[in-house]
Amino acid sequence: MIKLSLLSVFVPTFLMVSLTPGLCMTLAMVLGMTQGVRRALWMMLGELAGVGVVAIAAGAGMAAVMLRYPDFFTLFKWVGGAYLVYLGLMMWRSRGRMAIPDMNASGNLGRQASRSTLAMQGFVTAIANPKGWAFFIALLPPFLDTSRPLALQLAVLVAIILTIEFGALLVYATGGQALRHVLGKSRNVRLLNRIAGSMMVGVGLWLAIG
Repeated sequence: MIKLSLLSVFVPTFLMVSLTPGLCMTLAMVLGMTQGVRRALWMMLGELAGVGVVAIAAGAGMAAVMLRYPDFFTLFKWVGGAYLVYLGLMMWRSRGRMAIPDMNASGNLGRQASRSTLAMQGFVTAIANPKGWAFFIALLPPFLDTSRPLALQLAVLVAIILTIEFGALLVYATGGQALRHVLGKSRNVRLLNRIAGSMMVGVGLWLAIG
């Protein structure tokens, strides 16, 4: 197991990092605005899976493999970033399933993004974020004791990471949903879409060139 003295440092450190605005937190806020917290949970599921993969790879020393294929990694994050920029532009124009549709006469809000689409967005954003890899490569090794079983230590740390990350994602998604309630009157739907779309474009550019 991991010493309590190490956990007392690890938990607040990762808590502060998770609550700092970043790619995944901004995405959670955008989806909280456009899809609502309940549907944003699917993005969070994908994001947590991606964070888990990155954390385990970094802790097990597998991150070096990624560094051997920089061209593939660069292509992956550019494709992911371009897709998010495309979604953001569609949202800015109040088009596409990610945008908030105007209420029509029948009261139908229109079709929303599928669960798999939301989950994939979260997963790709987490996996393709080079700053996330760099952070875990720097953070995890100091908290791993080579004289103890690695698997158990890594399992405990990843469980803590995912729990804190999920809480932070909920905070941002809830904030986005609250903003939607404030600006969500019919005359402000276009403005809300433009705010969310601009943020999504920012996430895409951040992912591509970060």
